[in-house]
Amino acid sequence: MARISKGILGPVSGTVGTVIGGSWKGISYLRSQPAAKKHSPTTDQIDHQLRFSVVLNFIQTMTGLIQLTFKKYAIKMSEFNAAFSYNYHNALTGSAPDYAIDFTKALVSRGELPNAAAPSATVTGNSIYFTWTDNSGTGAAAATDNAVLVVFCPNLNVTQYSTNSATRSSGAGAIDVANFNGEMVETWIAFLSEDGKEASNSMYTGELTVTM
Repeated sequence: MARISKGILGPVSGTVGTVIGGSWKGISYLRSQPAAKKHSPTTDQIDHQLRFSVVLNFIQTMTGLIQLTFKKYAIKMSEFNAAFSYNYHNALTGSAPDYAIDFTKALVSRGELPNAAAPSATVTGNSIYFTWTDNSGTGAAAATDNAVLVVFCPNLNVTQYSTNSATRSSGAGAIDVANFNGEMVETWIAFLSEDGKEASNSMYTGELTVTM
């Protein structure tokens, strides 16, 4: 049963026949109910599903992070959708059925805040250590910006990240990766302003193997 607020001309919430009404981020919408599938998917549809699933599986591992690092691009869409769209169009590589993420082109953060200078990542014991050159004062870069340290394990399809373990001025930070012992991981660094309103584009800091 549908509900119409503000009279007959108001927004619809619920189902009316074959139409569904609702609201998202304050925007009222109407959409048709999906039709029952009567035919097997075409080759193009299967190909699209494969590409979609590769990017989705990657982005889903860092949903909490994306909500912080893609805020500026969540315009009439969620932060998750903004991150998905960017990586779908820029980081997806390969051909059917062997699609993959090109981690050197992927972004786990996006924005206009300057990133650090000369970032790098190395494994020592059960931690990955990130280092960078403090560039506070370059553009909007501030000493109090928080470093965003990101580690993704493709084999386990798990992401670990830190957003408050170091500041730009500290020049170094670490993240515990004991859960990834023996695994290959991909790494990135980015920065968030102290108030969380601004983010930098992430920078890829390499592929590492965790050995303890």
